[in-house]
Amino acid sequence: MLLKLYNENPNPREIEKIVTILRDGGTVIYPTDTLYAIGCDALNVRAVEKICDLKGIDPQKSNLSIICNDLSIISEYAKVSNPTFKLMKRNLPGPFTFILSTTSSLPKIYKKKKTVGIRVPDNNIIREIVAQLGNPVLSTTIKDQDDEIEYTTNPELIYEKWSDFADIVVDGGIGGIEPSTVVDCTSHDPVIIRQGKGELNF
Repeated sequence: MLLKLYNENPNPREIEKIVTILRDGGTVIYPTDTLYAIGCDALNVRAVEKICDLKGIDPQKSNLSIICNDLSIISEYAKVSNPTFKLMKRNLPGPFTFILSTTSSLPKIYKKKKTVGIRVPDNNIIREIVAQLGNPVLSTTIKDQDDEIEYTTNPELIYEKWSDFADIVVDGGIGGIEPSTVVDCTSHDPVIIRQGKGELNF
């Protein structure tokens, strides 16, 4: 299903449809403030495994990332020091992934790596989905090295390519082409490990 939503004012009824699919263990492709991403309820292990298999991600070696709707719930899933919280507060919502140590609230699939990427995108659609779901949403980009750019930015072409796998593709307009800036906050000082769209305000 291809579902049109507007970032300025996402339709609550349509958001509800998406949330129902996520609660049932479904997968959704959605816009962020960077690239389009594919995700599921981040606490549904079977759904997370399904996406990892599809993307060829080994959760023991790769950081999994989750989207939270705001800063208030991050400490439930990740260990956040005061300086890190202040850094995140200055930069979020925005195009950043902050790597943090996991807490015991996350399923075992995240704990093998002991770290998790935290995103709070500047995009009302996905933040509203997360808020209504009540759980974070797994986030992994749909971009493949071989893809022509339109197949990662144009929702209709994304739907054409991914409709067999994703239960719903959210059309939130043309997507971006630059990934998020990744900041490792697991040691004393934050380290930018990938410079992307976001310019970190220290």
